[in-house]
Amino acid sequence: MTLVTPPFLFLLLLLRAVSSLLPPDQIAILTNVSHLLNSTSSDPSSQPNPCLWPVVQCSPSFSSVLSISLSGFSLPPSSQHLLFPLLCRIDSLQSLDLSDNRLSSIPPGFFSACGVLSGLKLVDFSRNVLEGNLPDFAGFPALESLDLSFNLLDGRVGTQLDGLGHLKSLNLSANNFTGSVPVNLGKSLLLEDLQLSMNNFGGVIPAEIANFSSLTLVDLSYNSLTGNIPNWLGQLQYLRTLVLSANKLSGGIPAALSNISSLSRFSANQNYLDGTIPSGLTARLRSLDLSYNGLSGVLPSSLLSPLNLQYVDLSVNQLEGQIPEDISPNMLRLRLGSNLLRGVIPFAQLETLQKLTYLELDNNSLTGPIPPVLGNCQSLALLNLADNQLSGPLPPQLGNLSHLQVLKLQQNSISGGFPEEVTRLTTLMQLNISWNQLSGPIPSSISKLRNLTTLHLQNNNLNGSIPDSIGAMGALMELQLGKNLLSGNVPTLPQSLQIVLNLSNNHFEGPIPSSLSHLVNLEVLDLSDNQFSGQVPDFLLGLSALTRIILSNNQLSGVIPNFKEQVVVDYLGNKDLRGPSPSPPSSAKKKPVAVVVLIVLSSAALAVTVALLVVAAVSRRFYRINDEQLSSQENLPLPQVVESNLFTANGIHRSSIDFTKAMEAVADPANIVLKTRFSVYYKVTMPSGASYYVKKLDWSDKIYQLGRHDKFGQELEVLGRLNNSNIMTPLGYVLTIHSAYLFYDYPEKGTLADVLHGSDQLDWASRFSIAVGVAHGLAFLHDCSSGPILLLDLSSRTVLLRSLKEPQVGDIELCKVIDPSRSTGSLSTVAGSVGYIPPEYAYTMRITKAGNIYSFGVILLELITGKPSVSDGNELAKWVLTNSSEKDKWDHVLDYRVSRASQVVRSQMVAVLKIALACVSTTPDARPKMRSVLWMLLNAR
Repeated sequence: MTLVTPPFLFLLLLLRAVSSLLPPDQIAILTNVSHLLNSTSSDPSSQPNPCLWPVVQCSPSFSSVLSISLSGFSLPPSSQHLLFPLLCRIDSLQSLDLSDNRLSSIPPGFFSACGVLSGLKLVDFSRNVLEGNLPDFAGFPALESLDLSFNLLDGRVGTQLDGLGHLKSLNLSANNFTGSVPVNLGKSLLLEDLQLSMNNFGGVIPAEIANFSSLTLVDLSYNSLTGNIPNWLGQLQYLRTLVLSANKLSGGIPAALSNISSLSRFSANQNYLDGTIPSGLTARLRSLDLSYNGLSGVLPSSLLSPLNLQYVDLSVNQLEGQIPEDISPNMLRLRLGSNLLRGVIPFAQLETLQKLTYLELDNNSLTGPIPPVLGNCQSLALLNLADNQLSGPLPPQLGNLSHLQVLKLQQNSISGGFPEEVTRLTTLMQLNISWNQLSGPIPSSISKLRNLTTLHLQNNNLNGSIPDSIGAMGALMELQLGKNLLSGNVPTLPQSLQIVLNLSNNHFEGPIPSSLSHLVNLEVLDLSDNQFSGQVPDFLLGLSALTRIILSNNQLSGVIPNFKEQVVVDYLGNKDLRGPSPSPPSSAKKKPVAVVVLIVLSSAALAVTVALLVVAAVSRRFYRINDEQLSSQENLPLPQVVESNLFTANGIHRSSIDFTKAMEAVADPANIVLKTRFSVYYKVTMPSGASYYVKKLDWSDKIYQLGRHDKFGQELEVLGRLNNSNIMTPLGYVLTIHSAYLFYDYPEKGTLADVLHGSDQLDWASRFSIAVGVAHGLAFLHDCSSGPILLLDLSSRTVLLRSLKEPQVGDIELCKVIDPSRSTGSLSTVAGSVGYIPPEYAYTMRITKAGNIYSFGVILLELITGKPSVSDGNELAKWVLTNSSEKDKWDHVLDYRVSRASQVVRSQMVAVLKIALACVSTTPDARPKMRSVLWMLLNAR
């Protein structure tokens, strides 16, 4: 007879057996560790066998401890000096993970105790707040993997790692290391993975790297490397991934890279590369990203055809010629936008591209019709053919793209009617066919596009009336129908409209339609250049979200109602329409008058003095904050130059900038393009045709403390030497008797506020890139080797955009030239813009890193919600905190136009929302450091 052991009894015997196999000294050590951590997950009372604790991994026989992971434990500072040597007494230890804690230093006991372990192979100190220079890793005879990424380490990397005899993987990414790329990385040259991204390494890529012949991964991205991509990289025959993005590399792409049979990913985007793309480069690649460079010449005929190729991004270069006809059937994303490509869109292979998800050919010179066989690319989610010279009708076959979410065809010469087949695209969220030659009516079947958030049909020849069915498009947030031939009644429009309703330049007539009265979420209403008549109706006052209403060039009459202060009303071109009646003084304004009367009665002399001071302060603050109402016809004298200096080494700038011409330009108020809290920006075009931003600082305002010109120049030169693509550094300056003028590169896209809250929709990819770029710039400023640079006014109006994915943080010099103690205005005068001011400033009156992080958190919230920092008197941060306390309300917080793009996008937006909420915490100490914020953002992808 067979005796069957009950399962529970067998498990009990097993637990006793494995517990008895672990040496008593290791059990004692781990028990002490548990007490130091006060950890319930490794509590001896609840689980006496350490091998079954989540943080411990033992050998298969449960006879020794192999791995300990204390990631995310927030190790108590008081116990760190005891904990580290204790862990290293486990002589069988092979892996030690101490990542994602708040360690500011590594106790000396770690090196003395762990450095002698003969089997320790992996050490992970990533995602902490380690400061100072890289420690010297003496000993560690078996160490193969060392991860110190996402910390605050700085200085040069010299010989601190050269004694590691078996090092195979090194990750020093996201620190503040300077100097040249380190080459002393293990005396046995066994290195396989080298990750040094997001530091401040400079100089050329050193040839000594070639000595590490086993390298499979090299990531040097987001540094300040110069020189060429070296040919010797072709000698690394095991290399699979090479990432050189976001540096200052120049020259051509070496053909030797084509010889690396193992190379799967090559990224060198955001550099200054030029020349042609070598033939055979993609023969074995899976992913190629060379976007944002200066590459030229024609695309090799075989560039896109290799079967392994899945991702190609060559956008924003100067590539010309035709798009190759042979395209890999496994291609997932193909981005060739913003080049000089011409000819027709190749269609020989389109029919086989069943996996293609993103196709971007925008901003080229492509001609001919849109190929009907595009309708066979069943996986397409994004199709962008905008800004070309495409002609002919919209092919009905586009209606077969059942997964399409974004369709951009604007600024072409597309003609014919609006095909009803396109209205079958029920997943479509963005549709832009503006600036074409479409004719005929808008089909009533457009209401089938129930997921559409933005509809751009402006600047066409569409006629007839707006279909009544449009009211069923419950997701629509932006409707652009301006500059067409539309007429008839304006039907009931979707209440979801929020961004803009543009009906301008059509043939609408009669009174302003009452069907607009329910658009309570609408921010911009444009009815200009029609034949609307009668009075401006009072129901428009009920559109509580309005910020601008454009009524110009109609036949309206009467008096404009008294809109709220934040509403800008344009009404010129209506000869019988008058501005609003002045509002009677409110009781709130009468009280100060009574106070002044009492003061006058008690002391006339004192009253006069106070009044003069108040007038001076108010007038100065008005000049600094509000728009100047100056006529460009005024004959203003040129500023009298005291000193000028151009300290940029860039030869193009030195030959282009003409100080005399610049002073002539800033004398004309018509050249003002931007005003921030502290500065006035001018666009100045030089004789060479190059444009620059010139910023004016007014010395007459006493909050500027650097009245000494020599000191001012010294400070600016220091800032001009800062080396980071995400901050606006000055190129030079002109000092006059009353003002200082600072010169900068001209950011083509303007401010983030203008782009984000303008009429064009900013997609999530661009928003995320902007968030990462601003975080990278701010982390750089906070961790400058010469001391942190704090921002007095960080907002979406002081973030400038070179492109929709290249932000630059501006106004970095203000911390050097403004003395907050001299401010006579309100708190916001020195704390920044309303909506971005950290709550603690009211009682600390100090600009801090934590305060900057709060302001950055508000910018993140703007990017996530699409809302401005203040609306209807409510601050965005407070609104989000109120509406995000419960997870089921998060969809209400997210920008619906963007979050509906896909589940992936929504998940990323939720991840960034969590980061933003941490940044806008009301307690400064609870806000993460900027390096940690940057790390969290990069991991939100």
